[in-house]
Amino acid sequence: MTNHPKLAALAVMVNNGQVLLVKRRNEPDAGLWGFPGGHVDFGETTMDAAARELREETGVIGHPVRYLTNVDVIHHSPDGTVRFHFLLAAVLCEYRSGEPVAQDDVSEAQWWAVNDVLSGMMACSQHVDSVIKLASSFRD
Repeated sequence: MTNHPKLAALAVMVNNGQVLLVKRRNEPDAGLWGFPGGHVDFGETTMDAAARELREETGVIGHPVRYLTNVDVIHHSPDGTVRFHFLLAAVLCEYRSGEPVAQDDVSEAQWWAVNDVLSGMMACSQHVDSVIKLASSFRD
């Protein structure tokens, strides 16, 4: 990891009471459910990165609508040194087409009922619940 945070985009898609989540294959958060997302390429807007990562990881096409929030994710080693530091820009995306199929660096991709996620039915990455609540205030 470099000595500065890495910028990544999250594609947050809430549609008809469901949210699209993926199970991460790699660290950080391997095995946890979270939003499709990943790095922002140099010269790429964060909004475009969210739509690209959504398509690459799930095959679902979405249109980025608005920024929701930013989330710092910092993981430390047992000795206290920083292993990972990401600044995640959560982008609300509008569903356009496609059915989720796990691709790229995710092991599963599927729609989940918002209420099931918020009740803790699956192990999720930090901040998933608060971002879903924020996204739901703009959708449905």
